[in-house]
Amino acid sequence: MDLRPSQQPPPHRTRRNRPGAGRVGRGNGHDLRGRQLQVDDGLGGPGREGGRLIDPLSVDWTNARRTTYLVEQTIRYEYPTPIRDLDHRLVVIPPERFGDQRRGEHRLEIEAGTARVEDRSDRFGNVVFEIFAPRVDCCVEFIATVEVERRAGEPHRLADGWLRDGYLLEPTRLTLPDPRIKSVARQLVSGTPWGLALAEKAMEWVYQSMTYQNGVTGVRTTASEALTIGRGVCQDYAHLMLALCRACGLPARYVSGHLVGEGGTHAWVEVVLPTRDGTGDAIAWTFDPTHASRGGLNYVTIAVGGDYSDVAPTSGTYVAPVRGRLSTRKRVSLTSLDYAG
Repeated sequence: MDLRPSQQPPPHRTRRNRPGAGRVGRGNGHDLRGRQLQVDDGLGGPGREGGRLIDPLSVDWTNARRTTYLVEQTIRYEYPTPIRDLDHRLVVIPPERFGDQRRGEHRLEIEAGTARVEDRSDRFGNVVFEIFAPRVDCCVEFIATVEVERRAGEPHRLADGWLRDGYLLEPTRLTLPDPRIKSVARQLVSGTPWGLALAEKAMEWVYQSMTYQNGVTGVRTTASEALTIGRGVCQDYAHLMLALCRACGLPARYVSGHLVGEGGTHAWVEVVLPTRDGTGDAIAWTFDPTHASRGGLNYVTIAVGGDYSDVAPTSGTYVAPVRGRLSTRKRVSLTSLDYAG
């Protein structure tokens, strides 16, 4: 069971030249015999019930310097008959700190009968919850609530040793380049300096080569398959850009998160480049090939990895001769905003 929650709505930007548009440690276990597991780091809470939210369409994002969001996400599975031996994985709460992003109060509520919950950090630094339930009668529901703050002007700096893991440059099953992707990579490398300029070219090529469409790809669709189809969702755009960047020798990783407003989860890419200041550090630069955008404060990061399989918001297994029905709901509300000056 590895189902893709609904994706972010398609980009509204008009296309140019195209029509339309293994386990790493364990945390403490929690036994759940009621409804709720609450995780709270004590940094202050959302506290916005009844308060006035800010319309993101009214924001001058180029001059925004600090934003605070309330992220609310519900994932629900319904089963026609009881299931047993549920082993579920959730990646829906961001790390305490991610570049300029800070996590505030956060809460995860779980309705799954009698269940045990374990939380841990994976090799990418993501927060992972694992839920084990011997029996679920009819449904399981997860409700994640988290407050996030972002500040402009703070580059996402990675400490020396950032390339040692190897995943930033190694193709995965979902991002293995085919001959066409390799050919495009050779063309881009031959005519563009290595670095941000090359990453920009890769993003633009992906944007021009794909048309956003739901329902034509799935969680196992590879970058080359999506390119052959020429259509897909943000996951496919991100996989294709990852395949192209790595073929160009650009270290890059998959990012799962949200854009402010309603809609599903979103995916984009971070290209990781050395700082050249003698420290051995690197900077992770945001590229969103679905929108041909360099990102901004209206992006909220949840997790990073080599591809979607590392950061899937919801996945798992159970024993039963029936298939569950997945429904999701998400809202990212802008709760406070500061401008420069």
